[in-house]
Amino acid sequence: MRLSTRTKYICYIAILHLVLILLVYKLLFEDKLLFIGSEVFLLLSAAASIALYHNFMQPIQFVKSGIEAIKDKDFSIKFVPTGKGEVDVLIEVYNLMIDQLREERIKLNEQHFFLEKLIEASPISIIILDYDDRIESLNSKAKIQFDDSNVTLVGRKLDDTGHALLEEFVGMQDGDARMVKTNGIVTLKAQRSHFMDRGFRRSFLMIEELTNEILESEKNAYGKVIRMMAHEVNNTLGATDSILQTTNQMLPESEYKEVKEALQIASDRNQRLTRFMRNFADVVRLPAPVRVETDMVKLIKDVAVFMEHSAAGRGIKIGYDLSTTPVYRSVDRGQIEQVSVNVIKNAIEACENGAEIKVEVSESRIVFRNNGKPIDPEVNVQLFNPFFSTKPDGQGIGLTLTREILANHGFTFSLRTNGDGWTEFVIEL
Repeated sequence: MRLSTRTKYICYIAILHLVLILLVYKLLFEDKLLFIGSEVFLLLSAAASIALYHNFMQPIQFVKSGIEAIKDKDFSIKFVPTGKGEVDVLIEVYNLMIDQLREERIKLNEQHFFLEKLIEASPISIIILDYDDRIESLNSKAKIQFDDSNVTLVGRKLDDTGHALLEEFVGMQDGDARMVKTNGIVTLKAQRSHFMDRGFRRSFLMIEELTNEILESEKNAYGKVIRMMAHEVNNTLGATDSILQTTNQMLPESEYKEVKEALQIASDRNQRLTRFMRNFADVVRLPAPVRVETDMVKLIKDVAVFMEHSAAGRGIKIGYDLSTTPVYRSVDRGQIEQVSVNVIKNAIEACENGAEIKVEVSESRIVFRNNGKPIDPEVNVQLFNPFFSTKPDGQGIGLTLTREILANHGFTFSLRTNGDGWTEFVIEL
């Protein structure tokens, strides 16, 4: 067992004084006066040794107490000067160090608190990963966007969450950025970066929704082009059609029958092209919704009943699952009717004889379901791109107009084919 310095010192002093006492006894026992004086001196020497021991131990005890306080992260303890030069210098240095540590801790705590509040209040979803790339925490926006009450994301890796969107970000490295489009509507930009935590590298994901900005940018771009095209085409077609009609009326029927037929064909084509351009212009000129309190149950049912004839002509049945109580919302009735007509019309065109369309209206949403041809995943992400269509003669006006109307009403929506083969157009009220 190794002896401490304190024990060694005490043993050394004790042995030294015992030896001196024995020597004094042997040498000076006969001279009583000198013997007594020597013994008194040795006692004083022992007392002085003890006093020196305490003086030597005081800085050590001070350092020990300071180390314990620092170990316990207690930066409130400071020492009072003793009046002893060497010790006071040490106390002064310790007190200065404690003041600096306390200020640094307060500063770090304030910065940490500010950073937590900033992350929590961020409109961007932030997912912080641990050292093993498992999800450690999510801010409020990320919890709303990704967290499912039935599935705990914390502690899971991105590819183990069962969340299709989070799995899109698997394989991203620090510094990577990725654009993801969901349901052909919502556009997300994900960036992966890192920070240092206790000397080790940790990653985090920032996921920002760019849907509104991109939609606005697209609308400005195609709006400008359509207005320019409509202006030039309509001016040309108007003048051309006027000439064709005038010429057709001036030519005698008996002599120019074939020419008159050709002129009429050209005039009809002009009219169709005018309507074609008007359809595009309607998207740009879409007015702001004129809202009135409307029973959504009655509105949607009326549209569905109106479309029943078209559906029946193709051997398709329309079924209903409607709320038994009115569901009132402040909407532009005409525009929402147009959306419903477009959605049911597309569902009818996707179905074959014997298929079914189901219309559901509840307090929280409107759903149009059909078990017709499923939407291809590659097509799904482009459905709501301006003027995209899978039909050979399609203009892509319907879904573009639908997107604009629902966005102007502030309704979120999605279109997808589920795993059970049913395609759903969902409008969240």
